[in-house]
Amino acid sequence: MALSRGTGVATYGRTLTHCLHGMGHPVDVIYGMNISKRTSSALREVIFFDSLDQEHIRKRPIPLSSRWWADRRADWGGHEAVEITITGRVEGRGFAHRMPSYDRILNVPALFRAAHRYYRRTRRFMTIRVQDPPAIMHWTYPLPIRLKGARNIYTVHDLVPLRLPHTTLDDKGFHFRLIADLTARADAICTVSEASRRDILSFHPGAVAKVFNTYQSFQPSALALARPEAAIAAEISGLFGLQRDGYFLFFGSLEPKKNIGRMIEAFLATDTGRPLVLVGAMAWKSEGELRFLKRGTDSGQIVHLEYLPEPVLMGLIRGARAVLFPSLTEGFGLPVLEALSLGTPVLTSREGALPEVAGDAAVYVDAYDTASIAAGIAHLDKNDATCAALRAAGPPQAELFSIAAYEARLGQMYAQVLGGGTEP
Repeated sequence: MALSRGTGVATYGRTLTHCLHGMGHPVDVIYGMNISKRTSSALREVIFFDSLDQEHIRKRPIPLSSRWWADRRADWGGHEAVEITITGRVEGRGFAHRMPSYDRILNVPALFRAAHRYYRRTRRFMTIRVQDPPAIMHWTYPLPIRLKGARNIYTVHDLVPLRLPHTTLDDKGFHFRLIADLTARADAICTVSEASRRDILSFHPGAVAKVFNTYQSFQPSALALARPEAAIAAEISGLFGLQRDGYFLFFGSLEPKKNIGRMIEAFLATDTGRPLVLVGAMAWKSEGELRFLKRGTDSGQIVHLEYLPEPVLMGLIRGARAVLFPSLTEGFGLPVLEALSLGTPVLTSREGALPEVAGDAAVYVDAYDTASIAAGIAHLDKNDATCAALRAAGPPQAELFSIAAYEARLGQMYAQVLGGGTEP
């Protein structure tokens, strides 16, 4: 959540905090910013908001220095989280859309990097302590960290590094060991689809009693939903020179598992007069995946935007002819849910969890067949009746993953975790 442009995991974490507050629970949020416990309380708040706009990498201490010894003692004995008090002295309204719901904001300096280094050296989980610990610590990503005095739950969104190893840069041995240790030591594993649950249990069948699928949810801003169609049309025309219903859209990271290369090749093979708008930053292996991108941008058939703030992106989704998302795999597929909830037609694949999310409210294609993807795009381009039907079917399908349904599934998982096991 501290990254300047955010990630899908950041969205997941923020949504989780909003739901927990909606369920009546107090919520503490732990960050790993470069804020020392020796920093004054007033300055902590300043550095916190400064760090939301840029990543501050903590310099590694000189070996055998006093700070080096202090870090080693904390690694073995446990790191103490300190509170960052938000007083309002620092103007934070510009970050409101990126803030979680919280009662306390806590911080352990360089927590996530330090935990990974410690795990690589020792294969032990780093321990952290907080005053008045909560009953449950819900880590929103597989991390080698535990909170003392709480039941520790870890969300494993997918097993892409193990199922499609060629599509990620993860250290596969490290990831395999970490998932194995999490399934053995966690009080529970939370995942976001039946597809991901099956993948986890295919590697670790002994963890069947502690792996819970809660799915996830998405809550578009009331402002995004309330904006009139005329305002959306004016915005996308003024900002991008696009017409409502006059373009296809992909948004997300431009990485191999998203199948960007086949999607662009398929799009260029159609005779549509609608451009394809890509919203996402270049990722690794972009040369191979994006071999046709320059041809598309040079011809004006493709528009590439690296990043858009959420309100503008929501307007772009609402105005699209369809969202294209023929991914090779997804643990959940949040862009599909976002498009469905806004009433935008979706083209997707039957890989991973995507059929669970899209149901009957999407056009499906073969993710590995460029001709199939091209045929799906052409069908959406030419068939107004199909698009109208999908616009009507999207919101009811998205309602299956409503905030209320998500809260119910979370509550069931937490109740079961609190009702069994032993206190750490």
